[in-house]
Amino acid sequence: MLAAPLVVSFWLRSAFAWVDTIFASMLHDQQGGSLGDASIAAIGLTLPFEFLLTACWVGSSNGLTARLAAAMGAGEHERVEQLKRASVRIIWALCALFVAVAVGIWIFAGRTPLEPLVAQQFRIYATVLLGGSAFTAFWAILPDSLVKAHHDTRSTMWAGLWSSITNVVLNALFVFVFGWGIFGIALSTVLSRLAGLAYAIGRARMHENARRAASDGLRAGVYARPVRAILALSIPSAITYVLMAGESLAVNGLLANSQDSTPLLAAWSIFDRTVRFLAMPLIATSVAMLPLAARLAGQGDAGAIRAEMRLGFRAGLIYIGALVTPLALFAGPPAARALADLPLTAEFGAASMVWVPLAVFGFLPFLLARSAFDGLQRPRPGLVASLLRAFVLVVPLVWVGMEFHSSFGLTRIAGACAGFGVATVIAAFGLYGWTVRRLESECAAAREGDGASG
Repeated sequence: MLAAPLVVSFWLRSAFAWVDTIFASMLHDQQGGSLGDASIAAIGLTLPFEFLLTACWVGSSNGLTARLAAAMGAGEHERVEQLKRASVRIIWALCALFVAVAVGIWIFAGRTPLEPLVAQQFRIYATVLLGGSAFTAFWAILPDSLVKAHHDTRSTMWAGLWSSITNVVLNALFVFVFGWGIFGIALSTVLSRLAGLAYAIGRARMHENARRAASDGLRAGVYARPVRAILALSIPSAITYVLMAGESLAVNGLLANSQDSTPLLAAWSIFDRTVRFLAMPLIATSVAMLPLAARLAGQGDAGAIRAEMRLGFRAGLIYIGALVTPLALFAGPPAARALADLPLTAEFGAASMVWVPLAVFGFLPFLLARSAFDGLQRPRPGLVASLLRAFVLVVPLVWVGMEFHSSFGLTRIAGACAGFGVATVIAAFGLYGWTVRRLESECAAAREGDGASG
């Protein structure tokens, strides 16, 4: 019940990126020359920084949501107000951080080993997207957290829908009517988030008014350091996404320093967007798994957590087999060719689609296991697994795939994608097995406790 609206919401948010990629593939310069491949490559280069933004957003939202929900459940209304005020301080700090990141990209983009056209498109797109989103994205943390704390995931879905529709309309207006090119694409993404923000603010205000009206007085309880209380839960969640950003940045670095770097970067951008788009239902399910695992852990029912993980794993396998694999194998190559300008980009993009199901499959056990550990109030295993996944498995195996691709009978891009998929699966089942063993030990301890009581 909680996951279904989140699946729709996460898919819509992922569609944001596809809208930008599709419009970027249509760009031309004033002389009629194509800018499509360079623009798609620029969007791919921006993706690690978007991951970093997502890390800060998701981490802050998760920490704030958890604290708000606990305070609401306890009837500690003054603590709710305190958390809301503290979140504003965190949001301002995040805004300042990403404005600084945007300025840094503007200054240093031209000093990279990128082709001049790719560097120019990256400089414009990344600076506008990150600098603008610092305000339109981060200010949604508070209303989004309030809505989720009130168990209203449908409003999250509708906020994503309004933002996605607005993004398409503004992209068409800025690109085809005003002729603003990649600047217009980035600006449309920034401004479209205001539609979802406005909707979320309205829904959050409605829920908060109802909460205040229903309260029967204030219960004692405030945080001595409310910002620290939020960050204590936010940081472990955020670090996982920071590691994903670092992993993606490292892969882009390998591709940027390779022969045929622009087609490789553009093809990898298409592959990466496809994997993360098709993995959205798995991510949404893991988000719904977290509060469920926490509740069952509080009840001391580790066996039920293990059963829910098995159910989620079976459902994910059905989804990957019935939808992801056919889409990737049959619709993926034509879509990749349609987005490309150069024949080599089209060839690389089509070849990468074969490895999409393997990469998506790797997300399934990893996300379920990480949510189960977080529900058990043990975030460290997930962090350790994320660190190993990024820098011990993904980056080295992508490098191996690129350097020795001919030994495996693969193209360079196929070798990179294969390395990514294999690394993801190894890390996923390592963490999943770790989780199962932990749950089995807790079940055994519970049975011994029951026997002793008997």
